[in-house]
Amino acid sequence: MRHDKKSPDCATILAVSLCIGDVFRIAAASSPTRVAATLGDDTLTFAEISARGNRLAHVLAGMGVTRGDRICWWGDTSLDAVPLFAALASLGAVFAPLNARAGVEEVAPVAGYARPRLVVAGTTHVAEGAAVAADLDVPFAHIGAGPGTDLLAAAEGASEAPPNVPVDERDPHVIFFTSGSTGRPKGVVLSHRTNWLRTYPGATSTAGAGGGTVCMFPLFHMAGWTIALGAWQSRRAVHFVRVPDAPTLLAETERHRAARLYCIPAVWARILDHGVAGHDLSALQEADTGTSATPVELLCALHDALPHTVTRVFYGSTEAGPGVQLAHADLFRKPGSVGVAQPGVELRLVEGEVCLRSAFMMDGYFDNPDATAEVLRDGWYHTGDLGAIDDDGYLSIVGRARDVIRTGGETVAPAEVEAALATHPDIAEIAVVGVPDPAWGETVTAVIVLRPGADPIDLAAIRAHCDGRLASFKQPRRLEVVPALPRTAATGQVQRTLIVEQLQSRLS
Repeated sequence: MRHDKKSPDCATILAVSLCIGDVFRIAAASSPTRVAATLGDDTLTFAEISARGNRLAHVLAGMGVTRGDRICWWGDTSLDAVPLFAALASLGAVFAPLNARAGVEEVAPVAGYARPRLVVAGTTHVAEGAAVAADLDVPFAHIGAGPGTDLLAAAEGASEAPPNVPVDERDPHVIFFTSGSTGRPKGVVLSHRTNWLRTYPGATSTAGAGGGTVCMFPLFHMAGWTIALGAWQSRRAVHFVRVPDAPTLLAETERHRAARLYCIPAVWARILDHGVAGHDLSALQEADTGTSATPVELLCALHDALPHTVTRVFYGSTEAGPGVQLAHADLFRKPGSVGVAQPGVELRLVEGEVCLRSAFMMDGYFDNPDATAEVLRDGWYHTGDLGAIDDDGYLSIVGRARDVIRTGGETVAPAEVEAALATHPDIAEIAVVGVPDPAWGETVTAVIVLRPGADPIDLAAIRAHCDGRLASFKQPRRLEVVPALPRTAATGQVQRTLIVEQLQSRLS
């Protein structure tokens, strides 16, 4: 093959920097009037994000914010956060969002751990944000009325030219704080390059530009910004919601004729219980899910309710990004699987633990080298999940390496017990945990939520249902019926540690 001497060589190609600030700059140049984001009746175009972001960047630089500084944002989901996100990216400063649903006592140590140069609050968190900043003795700014600098007012009349700051793709771009069930959350550091690669066009969606994507996640959560960046890199709109309930998600999908809706399984279950009848969802192309265990029954119900869409199951994490995907064609051919490694991702099991390696990995945990070294070994991220890989390379998650129950000298994977009990017609939700026991080490305990109208159920019936499905030592020895399982606010993941604490408190 004859090569054109004027074609760029590898060194030239590699010199192109993958910086998030350029996502906004290029989108504003190519599609200035196209809607980039909505929230209720409010909208932002790509040109507006770029212009407002640049004005804010100049104001923040004037306040002393420089490359590498960490800026804590504390506020509910708001379009005001988007230009701030763009501004910090262009300055090379680090966006570190705080949990909008947490109070001052919970947020203050997290913000202190980040050692921010500045705390910025949205309109709903001005007083609390000022208190946190004062406690840390750092400057405070806000978007809305209150003490400190009003960034929007200060940005009026500022230059709309991009700030002249050299940003490297390896620079930290964001810190997302994991929702640990106990102890201090860890700060996951993601570089510009990592976030750019995670959200490259086609990485998560193949839907056309259309009406864009409806995002159920809040903007203190990694998934919210990943979904948004994926849409923006493809010049599509992202439609945020203040409350991710079924009526709102369905209404916004219909209103914007959205092409994609990604929901965690618990939210899809609420949508299906609510019913999609009466909503025009004909423009919807992708009804995706993941994050936590996805029952086959839910996938069947989703297919029946939205037969014109495709559904993919995604498996990944804040630390590892997109790792494994189950394609629509494999949903019922490989029931219970989370799929095969995505392009660019290597997958292997180490003593049964799922390990991933790719260019999507986090840089590490902020200011926590020991925790980083524990999970990142020779470039491989140790997920803490126990898995099985079939002959076709399809991964199934069978439990958590740290959540296994050790009872009477045997090891039990909670996910295996949950899968057996999930087929019981009267059980709506289930979590299986190990409760400390002086005789057994741990007692296999089933914590269940009954379906509406179901008859009361006892331990004997639960164990009878497990006969033929589970060995005797894996069957629950204790049963608790509860009105609801405790879940994390952002992702709906079951808080197993909290369940164990609550059960122990009842016994004490």
